[in-house]
Amino acid sequence: MKLLTALLISLGIATSLATATTQAAGKQWGKFSGNVIDSESSQSVDYNEELHLVFMRGEEKLARDVYTTFSMMYPRARVFGNIDDAEQTHMDAVRDKLAQYDITDPNTNDNIGVFTGKEFGKYFRKTYLLLVEMGELSQLDALYVGAYIEELDIRDIDLCPDEIISQDNGVDSADDCGRAYTDNPDIKRLLNALLKGSESHLRAYVRNIERHIGAGSYEAQVLEQAEVDTILRR
Repeated sequence: MKLLTALLISLGIATSLATATTQAAGKQWGKFSGNVIDSESSQSVDYNEELHLVFMRGEEKLARDVYTTFSMMYPRARVFGNIDDAEQTHMDAVRDKLAQYDITDPNTNDNIGVFTGKEFGKYFRKTYLLLVEMGELSQLDALYVGAYIEELDIRDIDLCPDEIISQDNGVDSADDCGRAYTDNPDIKRLLNALLKGSESHLRAYVRNIERHIGAGSYEAQVLEQAEVDTILRR
């Protein structure tokens, strides 16, 4: 949906957004396999890993809050209510990881649409408002927003989010944090679980979108089309 990309760019929602353009068994979406907190394999985290965990805590809340809002807006589209439950699990997993490493949780208010982190709170608040506004246009638009969030999440799990890079914090490239950066097996395990959940969520949203536009018609919004096609075939 190129309109989504154009609006994001025109409204200046951070570099990561500006560069982006079914229901199934809901309880299996985003479910974690195994224990993502393993004290025997854990080690210290560096600044880049800490910053990335803090960001991911906010991004998982962003997903939950947007989907919760859409589930009330479009109660017949059960995909939103199913996936917002999974996003709560993701949020809790990142929260527990922050606690494990004695990192301050940026979320001090769990209300929908409220983001309190000093590093990224304003970014997530602005993004939440814009995405909800776009999803208000129609149920199909809301489904596209869901797919957009999941594509963005996949990218930001793997690589350092553009919002982090844009700040004056010494993190200067996509390789400086994220799953591709960390050598901490404990964090890697968490990010792998988040990635698996996001890929499952993307497939669910695309299934719902293609009921409206036709099978095989979905166009990637953030990732390369080939990467999205590979995820959808899994």
